[in-house]
Amino acid sequence: MNVILLEKMGKIGDIGDQVTVKSGYARNYLFPFSKAIPATKQNVAEFEVRKDGLLKIAAEKMQGEEKRAAMLAGVSVTIEANASEEGKLYGSVGTREITDALATIGHEIDKSEVELPDGALHEVGEYNITLILSPEVNTEIKITIVASGAGPDAVIEPDEPAVDEAADDSADQAASE
Repeated sequence: MNVILLEKMGKIGDIGDQVTVKSGYARNYLFPFSKAIPATKQNVAEFEVRKDGLLKIAAEKMQGEEKRAAMLAGVSVTIEANASEEGKLYGSVGTREITDALATIGHEIDKSEVELPDGALHEVGEYNITLILSPEVNTEIKITIVASGAGPDAVIEPDEPAVDEAADDSADQAASE
């Protein structure tokens, strides 16, 4: 299916490019999210009229993403997670934990903007994570994963021992007999 792109789409093309994509991709993603329109003669003519406005909107969006990248550049975040003595995490640190940690220090990003090429992080340590804010704008942040105090096998003792009165009564009766 031939479509006209209304915004830059990574590896597919730039604004105004007429590209061929699979019809399901066009119907289910590009058209509903207003990222493309069908490449009919009428739509091509309408696009030529709207092209300058779309390019201006794209330039403003790019400036906003570059400002976000400048604010995020060099940010360092520490995430505390349960880990074994060898440094293996009980679980993992993924995009959700990274976005939550950045939100606590005032940087709002979307999970889809975090790139973890090897999947979730499973060990304690320092990692350089790439944030893809738009197809043209990337920035790196530093994530430090540290082990928290208690692992899943740790026994937490209560302040006062719980006394089961029914068990004490039956123990007293058995001792008296």
